Amino acid sequence: VRPVKRFVEKPDKTRAKRYLKEGGYYWNSGIFVWKAQRILDEMRSHLPRAYKRLMDIKQGSDPARAFRAMEAVSIDHGVLEKTGNVMVIEAGFAWSDMGSWSSLKEVFRADRRGNIIKGRVIDIGSTDSVLLASGRLVATIGLNDMILVDTPDATLVCPTGRAQDVKQIVNILKKRGLPEHQEHVTVERPWGTYTVLEKGERYKTKRIKVEPGRRLSLQMHKRRSEHWVVIRGTARVQRGDEVVIVRVNESTYIPRGVKHRLENPSPRTPLEIIEVQSGRYVEEDDIVRFGDDYERG
Repeated sequence: VRPVKRFVEKPDKTRAKRYLKEGGYYWNSGIFVWKAQRILDEMRSHLPRAYKRLMDIKQGSDPARAFRAMEAVSIDHGVLEKTGNVMVIEAGFAWSDMGSWSSLKEVFRADRRGNIIKGRVIDIGSTDSVLLASGRLVATIGLNDMILVDTPDATLVCPTGRAQDVKQIVNILKKRGLPEHQEHVTVERPWGTYTVLEKGERYKTKRIKVEPGRRLSLQMHKRRSEHWVVIRGTARVQRGDEVVIVRVNESTYIPRGVKHRLENPSPRTPLEIIEVQSGRYVEEDDIVRFGDDYERG
């Protein structure tokens, strides 16, 4: 174990060549170990605005909103380059940064045409390409040295040599205010997940999964109503002053402006419903919480 004299994140080409020529430097693998309180203390000293946002979350602020308000800085630049209390352990092992889709060629064995193919892909005559599909069928013909990655969120197509430019796409998404750089089609929540199946003018359709014994917040929407159809398990639904049990192939309706809560009373079986939202506004911020097991605002 050695004390670190200086930590330099991604040195420029000139400095990197000098380091290699001089020798005596270690390459950081990006594997860090610290106690939670220690890194919070370092952030309080070197990233005070980010630290304040974390403390806001601790006090009950919405985590997603606080995270979006944080400055865009890595822990390497924000803390490790500034602190004087870092140790390093020299180690030798196989390691890959996996910093882009093209780096998959370093860890997966290609077929006889040089392709890495995963998922539901039908290919004719492609060579030296990375072809990945997560769900729906993807067909490719005659690609050479290309990357194609199809996910529920988005589809990427680019030459292998430009895989790093995906960062520019993310920046464009941010500038245009598009949600894809922050949100997935399937979103994790403390009580389970929801998946956006379709969205259009004045409506949105979701598949909602509630884990056994968990429930959503007691809430209300000002600008939309909701229809729920149970497709697995049993739902306990609070709607205004009444509580109803909704089973598979049964449905219920939540009018706009009515307090409601969805709960999975089963200790073992997940609850799944299809939700159809209808109204002049169907975004996630149209929600007023009156009680929440997870202390969200």
